[in-house]
Amino acid sequence: MTQARLLDAAVDSLVELGWAGTTTTVVAERAGVSRGAQLHHYPTKATLVMAAVEHLADRRAAEIRAEAASLPAGAQRVDRVIDMLAAVFTGPLYAAALEVWVAARTDPELRTALVPVEARVGRELHRLTVELLGADERRPGVRESVQATLDLMRGLGVANLLSDDAARRTALLREWKRHLADVIRD
Repeated sequence: MTQARLLDAAVDSLVELGWAGTTTTVVAERAGVSRGAQLHHYPTKATLVMAAVEHLADRRAAEIRAEAASLPAGAQRVDRVIDMLAAVFTGPLYAAALEVWVAARTDPELRTALVPVEARVGRELHRLTVELLGADERRPGVRESVQATLDLMRGLGVANLLSDDAARRTALLREWKRHLADVIRD
């Protein structure tokens, strides 16, 4: 219970305050736990944030799987999967993850902790996307197109940070949906 409150508070703090404003003291206060309890579970900001990133990724994957239960079959499925991914990568939780990525660029301790977590999360997201699309990665070009989809989503998420990029994003995704559907179907 205490750990879950700390992890949720860390994610909320990253979303609202960014990396610089997220301190272990702020997180403990937001979680309603003592500083000692916070230190017992997560002795450094890096360990707390890494646990929060994993918690967030696991929670979002579960939400995506739950949403996937209502996905239609056929051509509309690709459209809906892309829309789901676009929502993930343009939402506030992705912005929180980017805060951590940028901080890790110049923080060796954080980078060391983040790289394996992000590798695992990336693999799991790739597998989940393949599963949701019903794609067969043994076919030429499918694996690369799924990865290009995720890379495109990351880029669109970054572009969305400073201004509302919805019109351009919608046009790009319309074309990408056609491409991806063709690759998966062929």
